[in-house]
Amino acid sequence: MTTPLQVTARLRTPVTGADHVRGADDAPVTVVEYGDFQCRYCGAAYPNLHEMLRQREGTVRLVYRHFPISNVHPYAESAAEAAEAAGARGRFWEMHDWLFEHQDQLDPVHLSLGVEQLGLPPEEIGAEVERQAHGDRVRRDFVGGIRSGVNGTPTLFVNDVRHDGGFSLADLLATVDAAAET
Repeated sequence: MTTPLQVTARLRTPVTGADHVRGADDAPVTVVEYGDFQCRYCGAAYPNLHEMLRQREGTVRLVYRHFPISNVHPYAESAAEAAEAAGARGRFWEMHDWLFEHQDQLDPVHLSLGVEQLGLPPEEIGAEVERQAHGDRVRRDFVGGIRSGVNGTPTLFVNDVRHDGGFSLADLLATVDAAAET
């Protein structure tokens, strides 16, 4: 009799100071999200991840990495580039939140309006997106996701182990609480 081989997918690219991190640096639980700003499932997980951070402040930190699935989501890569351009100005998380809260408005015209709403320079950011000034960062995240076994979005890793559970707030809180106990 044989038993099936179970392989636990693990995060292959460690979290560094170059990552976008929300939450306490010394939190005992780190959640790494590989996401796509145009993915409706990422959009559905977004408020739950936000609330998880609020309810477990000090216990969990969230790392966001880009995994734009461009062949399905035509604006995902430019949205990731816009987030990185905002990040270069210290405003990554504000842009991140705007993108998820306006998922149906990621075309170039609306994206430019969103950048302007955040008080960022739309012409400069538009030019950076156009020339893919932050493409290396987006590709580095994507390749790190591939190496870690990411094949869809959102994919979460909790303390370096892929989370194969749900994305409801209750599921996320239970997962974080269990990880904090180990």
